[in-house]
Amino acid sequence: MNSATSLPKKQLFQRKGNMSFSCLEPQVVPVTFLSSSSFLALPGTSGQDEVFVSFQFRTWNKEGLLLSSKLHHSSGGFLLYLSDGRVKINLHKTGRVMSDIAAGAGLNNGQWHSVSLSIKRNRISLRVDNDVTSSAHAFIPLQIYSDVFYFGGCPSNGNTSECNTSSGGFQGCMRLISIGNKAVDMISIQQNGFGNFSDLQIDLCGITDRCLPNYCEHGGECSQSWNSFHCNCANTGYRGATCHYPIYEQSCEAYKHRGNTSGFYNIDSDGSGPLGPFLVYCNMTDATWTIIQHNSTNLTRVKSANRENPHTVFFKYSASLDQLQATINLADHCEQELAYYCKKSRLLDKSDGMPLSWWIGRTNETHTYWGGSLPAVQKCACGLEGSCIDSQHYCNCDADRDEWTNDTGFLSYKDHLPVTEIVITDTDRPNSEAAYKLGPLLCRGDRTFWNSASFNTETSYLHFPTFHGELSADVSFFFKTTASSGVFLENLGIQDFIRIELQSPSEVVFSFDVGNGPSEVIVQSRHSLNDNQWHYVKAERNVKEASLQIDQLPQRSHSAPPDGHIRLQLNSQLFVGGTASRQKGFLGCIRSLRLNGMALDLEERAKITPGVEPGCPGHCSSYGNLCHNGGKCREKYSGFSCDCSFSAYAGPFCKKEISAYFWTGTSVTYNFQEYYTLAKNSSSHASSFYADMTLTREEITFAFRTTRTPSLLLYVSSFYKEYLSVILTRNGSLQVRYKLDSHQDPDVFSITFKSMADGQLQHVKINREEEKLFVEVNQKERMKFILSSGTEFNAIKSLTLGKILENSDVDEETMKANSQGFVGCLSSVQFNHIAPLKAALHHSSSAPVIVKGRFTESNCGTLTGADSTSSETTHSFADHSGPIDEGKPLANAIRSDSAIIGGVIAVVIFILLCITAIAIRIYKKSIYSKNETKGSENEDSAESALKSELSMQNTANENQKEYFF
Repeated sequence: MNSATSLPKKQLFQRKGNMSFSCLEPQVVPVTFLSSSSFLALPGTSGQDEVFVSFQFRTWNKEGLLLSSKLHHSSGGFLLYLSDGRVKINLHKTGRVMSDIAAGAGLNNGQWHSVSLSIKRNRISLRVDNDVTSSAHAFIPLQIYSDVFYFGGCPSNGNTSECNTSSGGFQGCMRLISIGNKAVDMISIQQNGFGNFSDLQIDLCGITDRCLPNYCEHGGECSQSWNSFHCNCANTGYRGATCHYPIYEQSCEAYKHRGNTSGFYNIDSDGSGPLGPFLVYCNMTDATWTIIQHNSTNLTRVKSANRENPHTVFFKYSASLDQLQATINLADHCEQELAYYCKKSRLLDKSDGMPLSWWIGRTNETHTYWGGSLPAVQKCACGLEGSCIDSQHYCNCDADRDEWTNDTGFLSYKDHLPVTEIVITDTDRPNSEAAYKLGPLLCRGDRTFWNSASFNTETSYLHFPTFHGELSADVSFFFKTTASSGVFLENLGIQDFIRIELQSPSEVVFSFDVGNGPSEVIVQSRHSLNDNQWHYVKAERNVKEASLQIDQLPQRSHSAPPDGHIRLQLNSQLFVGGTASRQKGFLGCIRSLRLNGMALDLEERAKITPGVEPGCPGHCSSYGNLCHNGGKCREKYSGFSCDCSFSAYAGPFCKKEISAYFWTGTSVTYNFQEYYTLAKNSSSHASSFYADMTLTREEITFAFRTTRTPSLLLYVSSFYKEYLSVILTRNGSLQVRYKLDSHQDPDVFSITFKSMADGQLQHVKINREEEKLFVEVNQKERMKFILSSGTEFNAIKSLTLGKILENSDVDEETMKANSQGFVGCLSSVQFNHIAPLKAALHHSSSAPVIVKGRFTESNCGTLTGADSTSSETTHSFADHSGPIDEGKPLANAIRSDSAIIGGVIAVVIFILLCITAIAIRIYKKSIYSKNETKGSENEDSAESALKSELSMQNTANENQKEYFF
């Protein structure tokens, strides 16, 4: 061998020239089906008795045709398509479905999925993602010889498609298409090598993830299709195309002025802001209270706590601290009652000036002032009032006495509320003990709901900082005006803008531009909007749509272009009530203006702006209809109230029924004589006011529930022996008996369509206009009668509910009904402008009313069951007949004798009280020692035990004072 060409012993190869090393991978060429009319046609497997096709796809659409083919020399074929995110195959011949199988699930998730279809020897097999569990097999009674495969759709022939399917065309991407185990070269197809296609994008997958970024707000779930995305707002507390706008009101005040009554409500204090809704109790009184509970409202007793081992309790509320802060900021006033009971347990160590107990508020700051006091004072309420039990200290508990006392009051400094923690350190000395009780957080009113401004000239406006609502913007407010047009608000950018205006008396326009050209959403009302009543406007614009709603009219929407500009870019000031050009200004009032959930303080800005005044009078024109049952709307600076003085009902809207249960012999008599005497300030002699008490019409309403017959429901007497009686006869029918002429028998009108003594609540309305009488029962049966005895009810004297106790000249049937009076429930009794039942229950000391017999306030007027006695509560009345002068000498003689008798009785009572107090003390000590051995006490028993001890202590103190006296 030649030495020049010989290789070294260990060298196995020799390299000459340039070389490179690489692994050849098959080129993956995706194809995008851009529209529902896109398709790709490829040659089939004509002449073969089997079909094998495989490919990969990705899409966001739940529906779409993937593959189709015709049968050779026969009508029919097969369709491979997406249905509800699953791949299905449909084999049909001459209109008859021969096979329909499915595989896979959730395949519209935007990921690549593989599909293989095999049809051979009367057997069809479908596999998805190479998963055996996702495959399906079926036998078919024919063989397939396919000439052409259509991917994604079919060519159209005029107005019809060659493949009929309800799924529509496929929108998405495909790749790695293989027919008969031979890969399809998409580049050759693009170069017109073979096949046919329409509206495709080859060598690129143009799918777009429309949920990234996620424009669904407040936890809304994003789903998408090829062209758009959708937000599922279920259980979020929000609504709209992007779950932006809240479905709950921002406060209890807002619920109240929708006509809602007391109850539990979800509120969203920051509107469309980031904070979610939470549950509160709304107490709808004249002032609206929001009540927010925490996890420890019961009285808790504390022992064995010192500075080294303090007793610390944390309070968790039904809302987060951010939600609480938003609610407190909205409120006019907030308060929280804190009660601290103590026995040899101090709040402040006077020797070193260090607090022994304290509480922590929302901002995590420590506070040493207590209920009823002021911040930074380190005193209790008695220290401010100078009423502490020891004048050397500023809290009752700091007297350090070996007896129970307390420092209790309301904390009302909003910036410190609510209480989140209490720390107690002085209960480890002998006989030392403390107890605390923290009430719920109470907030009153909504200072933004009535915040308003009046625009007095067309050139006046208010200006605020630029509105930032790039991706989502909502604006809501109330307005009232008599003008025919005017701009409510406007904010401009370089090109973008947003504007809401009253374009005509019945048309509001929301216009904007985010770079796609100006757009408008218009709402037209059938009724004029310039009627000087409050109207509500809500406009929203987001990346999907813009919407506008006025009052309760249907909302109008305008969809945004799918791939247009989405950001609203503003840079000027926000103008309210006018425009930057000072043209088309608004004349009228705007109230409760909120932008993206944040309220603008119109009143504060109006105070320093010419042509604009803070506040806006005249709320009753819009909200007066909330005052029911004869209640009168009264204007207030911030809102209104319902005056129920002349209504038989009570409550914030005069809707609360006033009911009472009558027992055998109960009598309630309202004296018109005293009413008219007081009204006219005239002489007490009847003749001086007879003329004022002559009636030509009566309006009477009441409800009742009873099972007793006969019964007297209502009786009105006269000084001239005229009367009106409403009775139930023995068979349960209702009778109205009018006697307006003392020389004639009464007119009797019977309503006999059913027995009204069935224990159900019956509503009766009686209206008389001279000789015409109208009777309505249960708001549906209405009858008309004509009186023959007269048209004037002269010199009316009194109205009686229940039993007539005075001597009266009435007919025999009325006397029979009066024999037992009325036993059952009477509710909401109204006679013209007088509510006798309400007067007896709520104004018995001032109203000219006499009550005899057993008489209890009840909710029986709202119950549905027949037996209402189990729900009777509370308001028990003894005889209340007013002052009666029946002989002063006799009364004085009784008083003289009673002085001696009273002294004897006092001594006996004192001895009994002393014995009782000692017995209770011994008993309580034994009970308390037993409870100590059990460890921690039940909270309810702790509260009752402390109350018992306090009661016993007070009894002992009173006895001690009595003894020394």
